Amino acid sequence: MADTTSILTPRTPLQEFWFYFKQNRGALIGLIFILFIALISIFAPYIAPFDPAEQNRTALLLPPAWYEGGNPAYLLGTDDIGRDIFSRIIYGTRISVFAGLVIVFLSCILGTSLGLFAGYYGGVLDTVIVRLIDIMLAIPNLLLTIVVVSILEPSLANATLAIAVVSIPSYVRLTRAAVMNEKNRDYVISSKVAGAGVLRLMFIVILPNCLAPLIVQMTMGISNAILELATLGFLGIGAKPPTPELGTMLSEARSFMQAANWLVTIPGLVILSLVLAFNLMGDGLRDALDPKLKQ
Repeated sequence: MADTTSILTPRTPLQEFWFYFKQNRGALIGLIFILFIALISIFAPYIAPFDPAEQNRTALLLPPAWYEGGNPAYLLGTDDIGRDIFSRIIYGTRISVFAGLVIVFLSCILGTSLGLFAGYYGGVLDTVIVRLIDIMLAIPNLLLTIVVVSILEPSLANATLAIAVVSIPSYVRLTRAAVMNEKNRDYVISSKVAGAGVLRLMFIVILPNCLAPLIVQMTMGISNAILELATLGFLGIGAKPPTPELGTMLSEARSFMQAANWLVTIPGLVILSLVLAFNLMGDGLRDALDPKLKQ
C-alpha cells in the first residue's frame, strides 16, 4: 500500500525535471564531466604542479610520462620552451570555461532584453530589431567575430566581447518568438488588468515562462563559445602568449605536429571533450524541459 501511495504522489517540478533528465545517459555523463571540470577550474592553483608560464630549459619537448623518454614529473610532457603541458591544460580549461560563461551571460542578457522588447511592443521597434538581427545573421559568425576583434584589437577580453556580440541574434529570435506566443495569454491579460507595469509584465510575468528554451540555448551557447574562442586563439587574434588558452596552445604547436604530436593532440582532445560534454547536457536539458518530448 505504501508503494502504491509513493507511486501516485505527484512529483515536484525539480523531481520531474531530474526524472526526465537522468533518462538520457549521455546528458548524465556530460553533467558529471562538467562538474569535474568545474572543480578542476576552481582549484587549479592547488592541482597544477607548475606555474603555466614557468620554463624549464633542461626539459624541452619532453613526451608524456607513458611515452619512452617521458618524465613522471611532467605527466603530459612539455612544450618547446619547457612549460608543463598538464599545468597549461588545467589553466587553459579554466580560461575557456570562464570565458564561455561570461560570453553566454552577456549575450543572453542583451539578446533576451532585445527579444522581450521586440516581441512585446511589436510595430516599428520589432521591425528595426529584427532587421538588425537579420543583417548579423547574413554574415558568417566566424567572419563577423574576426571583424569585431580586429576593430577592437586582438586580445582575450576583446575576443570574449566579440563572441558575445555575435551570439546575441540566437537569443533575440528565441525570446521574441516565446514572448509573442505568451503575451496574449490569460495570465498576462489578468496581470495587465490588475495594474502591472510594462517592465513588470515583461520581466516578472512573461520572461519566467520563456526560460526553458533559453536555458537549453545557454548550455549549447557555452560549447559554441569555447569552440569559437579556441578558433580565434588558433588564428592568433584571441588570447596572446604566454596565456595558456587552448586555441593559443594549438597555434603555438603547429610547427611541432610531426616531431611532438602531443602538443596538438592533448589540447585538441580537451576542446573536443568540453564541447561534447556541454552539447550532451544541452540535449538532456531539452528533453527534460520540452513538454512535447516528455509526452
